[in-house]
Amino acid sequence: MPAAGSEGEEGLAGEQPGPGTPKLCGYLQKLSGKGPLRGFRSRWFVFDPRRCYLYYFKGPQEPLPLGHLDIASACFSYHQPEAGAAAAGDEPTAFEVHSPGGAVTVLRAATRQDTTYWLQELQQKRWEYCNNLDAAKRDSRTSPTPSDFSKGLVAKDSPDLSILSQNASAERARNILAVETSPTDLVGEQAASQPAPAQGSAINFSLKQWSTEIKNSMSSLRKGSNDNRRSIFYTTEEWELLDPTPKDLEDSMALEEKRKHLAEGSKGLPSSAFPFDFGRIPHKARRPLRDVIGSSRNRNSSDSSPTEWCSGNGNRLVSELQLKYHSQQEELEKLKKDLLSQKELVRLLQQTVRSSQYDKYFASRLCEGVSKDTLELLHQKDDQILGLNNQLEKLSLEKDSLQQEVKNLKCKVGELNERLGMLMETIQAKDEVIMKLSRQLSECEDSTSSQSGATNSPMATCTNKELQELDRLKYTSLEAKLCQIESKYLILLQEMKTPVCSEDQSPAREVITQLLEDALKAEPNEQPEQAFFKPHLVSEYDIYGFQTIPEDDDEEKLVAKSRALDLRSLSLSENREISTGVKWENYLASTMNREMMRCVELKNLIRSGIPHEHRSKMWKWCVNLHVKKFKDSAVPGYFQILLLKALEKPNPASKQIELDLLRTLPNNKHYSSPTSEGIQKLRNVLLAFSWRNPDIGYCQGLNRLVAIALLYLEQEDAFWCLVTIVEVFMPRDYYTKTLLGSQVDQRVFKDLLSEKLPRLHAHFEQYKVDYTLITFNWFLVVFVDSVVSDILFKIWDSFLYEGPKVIFRFALALFKYKEEEILKLQDSMSIFKYLRYFTRTILDARKLTAIAFGDLNPFPLRQIRNRRAYHLEKVRLELTELEAIREDFLRERETCVEKRDLISDDEEDS
Repeated sequence: MPAAGSEGEEGLAGEQPGPGTPKLCGYLQKLSGKGPLRGFRSRWFVFDPRRCYLYYFKGPQEPLPLGHLDIASACFSYHQPEAGAAAAGDEPTAFEVHSPGGAVTVLRAATRQDTTYWLQELQQKRWEYCNNLDAAKRDSRTSPTPSDFSKGLVAKDSPDLSILSQNASAERARNILAVETSPTDLVGEQAASQPAPAQGSAINFSLKQWSTEIKNSMSSLRKGSNDNRRSIFYTTEEWELLDPTPKDLEDSMALEEKRKHLAEGSKGLPSSAFPFDFGRIPHKARRPLRDVIGSSRNRNSSDSSPTEWCSGNGNRLVSELQLKYHSQQEELEKLKKDLLSQKELVRLLQQTVRSSQYDKYFASRLCEGVSKDTLELLHQKDDQILGLNNQLEKLSLEKDSLQQEVKNLKCKVGELNERLGMLMETIQAKDEVIMKLSRQLSECEDSTSSQSGATNSPMATCTNKELQELDRLKYTSLEAKLCQIESKYLILLQEMKTPVCSEDQSPAREVITQLLEDALKAEPNEQPEQAFFKPHLVSEYDIYGFQTIPEDDDEEKLVAKSRALDLRSLSLSENREISTGVKWENYLASTMNREMMRCVELKNLIRSGIPHEHRSKMWKWCVNLHVKKFKDSAVPGYFQILLLKALEKPNPASKQIELDLLRTLPNNKHYSSPTSEGIQKLRNVLLAFSWRNPDIGYCQGLNRLVAIALLYLEQEDAFWCLVTIVEVFMPRDYYTKTLLGSQVDQRVFKDLLSEKLPRLHAHFEQYKVDYTLITFNWFLVVFVDSVVSDILFKIWDSFLYEGPKVIFRFALALFKYKEEEILKLQDSMSIFKYLRYFTRTILDARKLTAIAFGDLNPFPLRQIRNRRAYHLEKVRLELTELEAIREDFLRERETCVEKRDLISDDEEDS
């Protein structure tokens, strides 16, 4: 059914389909009604791309819709057919449209093919509408640089990521998961000429649609209407959907009955052709009475003679008199019925009075022979009976209310189970599609010739995008295997470097030395065909700016290159599974029109790792979530005010800050030289924070926290990130001169290690190894320079969202990852030496994350808080004792001449 908009609708949101674009319309069955009247009714559905609404009409020729569905904010669920229906293939299947307010609309197409087509088209229209709306919002910004894209140091090194649309990978994944289908004759404009499909056995009547039915009936009786009239889309200002009140319904039905009696009693007299009250017609169709009278007079004066006009008025007067007569007769009948009912009521009351008088008479005669005590006892029993009856009524009411609550809870549980089932079916469908692609990949690897020869094979039905995705996956797997082989090759060379004979000029030694030199030197420019078969696997810097291979020691360079190849192999293996990236794209697309909120789905996604292209946005959102109260209480431009104050006035901490700038991350290209871009930003953030927290000023370790934050955030956001870590996450005195909070956390970690890993804790106790000398730096700088960069940033993803509990989780996970290797060491020196570098050998981030968030559960935050409070008191007592010993020493030094030359460490530093 074609749809034409009115002149006032050209400025509405959404784009009109082009001349060649088919309109989305057709027949669907909608589930409506209640109780025994509930069933599917056939309706004509039309999609409006300007508002992203799906309107439904009673039929293709109706001018006004019965209602609409908001597709832009809705989500869909698909009803999996039964086994027999799935085998048949032609059985109708239903799907649900979930609106934001909680309303669920169940729709059903005539065939499964039409259901698949409607679902794909509605999702496509919703995606296009949201994408156009988001593009319009971005174009309307006044700032020349969009603030929602990555603005950190890492993002500037990869301009393609900042220019790429956020929905690019989502569109790619959506095209992969799409199923090609074509609609039947019941979908499209040609379906308007088809008869409506059969609907459920329900009475097609609804009081809520009564007004719309009257309007459609009215429009069919208008002058000039015919069967070829097309429906027109009206805006919400032109539609006036009025729901009749019960009084209006009674008046309308009574008036209709009166007119029917009038028509039977006086045939031949003129009567109205409209069996409903004109008061229910929309206000635009109403005309003032004086206009009607005036037009009637003009028409009568020009088209009819006075005699005809008089006869017409006489007939109208007769009809009005007859109408009044009938109404008075009906009122008289009602009064007679009321009189009869009143007489019956009086008769019943008289009988009740007589019976009560008889009871009173017999009771008085009976009471004459009964003692006074017996009467009192009877009255007490009566009171008890009344009290018990009242209590029974209250209990029955409570029982009814509890039963109602149980019913409501059962309904909620049923709805939750249905929703869970739909979600599981959706996940299962996506998994089936992924498995299908995997099978196609294996078939492609087994026989490449079948792609061009066999037309009935599964690969013959793949689209170009699917083939490109399969080729990319195949190339990625081969590249991962190549990385593994080359890593083993380098390790073999490192082991064979040890001399096997006493001769210095051994031929084997010369060959191995030559192989080592060839492996360590930079790869020359290769030919295009060679570059295709042997890609440049290890670059000088990774995506975060960290140096992958050191420049000093050849042995360390070989180990670092082997480690980089292993990391590359793991990353390529993880890229073979696109499910994580697709989940992130789907989640971010669902939050385009609503504010992002904390939920279990988001926590699980962040634990799996934030993609590089979305990390800036998510880190900024996490920081703002934790410091919202600080930002709301701060004055506008708070960071700039602190920065100006730091530049104008000298700060006691500025000297130490300048000394630590180049020592922060020397292996990162953004902080390697005084002219690097990150050095100035690092200086500004640390100075501003020293003015905000004069009690802390500056502590070694804060520079590394800020340096990591600046890789993905701008200066002001990195400043608030440091505020989040120091003032929100960590306890007080964590970064002060005494490092009180850090010492407390080490004791809490010892308790957790003895509980979660008892064998390893006993092993450390046996050989008297103080592992807190290693773990102290983990907690102070959140694993910076302790683990490889890929694992570091995944730890920071969860840390900024969940808080300091993540540090305890990953610290225990690192020890559990290498627990068996540590238990094999049998002396304290080898154990301590191994602890200094073992974290750099852990490369599998997925396995480490599974240990941290799976194997170590349960991990309640309440337990950590309680143990912190317990150890805090003990550490404070110990510090008080040390301070007393220090004061005694100072007094003895002043009084004793022999100890005057002794000085403390603090005095030596000063």
